[in-house]
Amino acid sequence: MNTHTKLLMGVLGLALLLACTDQRVHAAPEDPQPRPGEQLATFAGGCFWCMEPPFEGRPGVRAVISGYTGGDQQNPTYEQVGRGTTGHTEAVQVIFDPAQISYAQLLQIFWRSFDPTDGGGQFADRGTQYRPGIFPHDAAQRAAAEASKKALANSGKFAEPIAVEITDFKAFWPAEDYHQDYYRTHESDYKRYRKGSGRVAFLQKLWGEEAAWGHPVIEGVPDAQAPTHSEAPAAPTSQPTSRPAGQ
Repeated sequence: MNTHTKLLMGVLGLALLLACTDQRVHAAPEDPQPRPGEQLATFAGGCFWCMEPPFEGRPGVRAVISGYTGGDQQNPTYEQVGRGTTGHTEAVQVIFDPAQISYAQLLQIFWRSFDPTDGGGQFADRGTQYRPGIFPHDAAQRAAAEASKKALANSGKFAEPIAVEITDFKAFWPAEDYHQDYYRTHESDYKRYRKGSGRVAFLQKLWGEEAAWGHPVIEGVPDAQAPTHSEAPAAPTSQPTSRPAGQ
């Protein structure tokens, strides 16, 4: 084998290695697509690990995908978004059947999943990359979102103004595979992070049994069918309040 052939094989091997280690380089913002009769809903409420469970398992919800939205950079990585320079925020996209669960009902779940008065991030995660938001896909969703936000503001539930922006949907970029269903694949880490960040205590105090984290009791909203993800007891050592870099 001559030197040129060895060099060529080395380059091809390196290219194959990079392709295997970065599985989402060619991910498209439209992937996955809704089936006939289904719709998309896109919400941001801070850490996307914590925003999947409230929607998962409900009748009419087929999939909940973690990803990035709200910015202009195409195909962003977690590290890029985490720097706060892409304009994107962590979000989830819900594929749902409106014949079984309405967009208005999804909004009820959404509001009970985070702190809507904090526009600068969520709990321990700070910066525009964790800002909350609603990203309507059409005029009907925008009208429903605005009405729902107004109703929450007038409910007297919060002393501070509702800081959630409503921005027309542009594109959604699915996050890396290891972020998908993180609450299932890394259950212990997820529970420690969620509890340590302050999200659990906030939602329990504010909403009680109506707090949405996979098993809420919300009037008029179908009950989740997925297994209950109860919070882990306090660890004997300090719990993480924010996620380590690269996770």
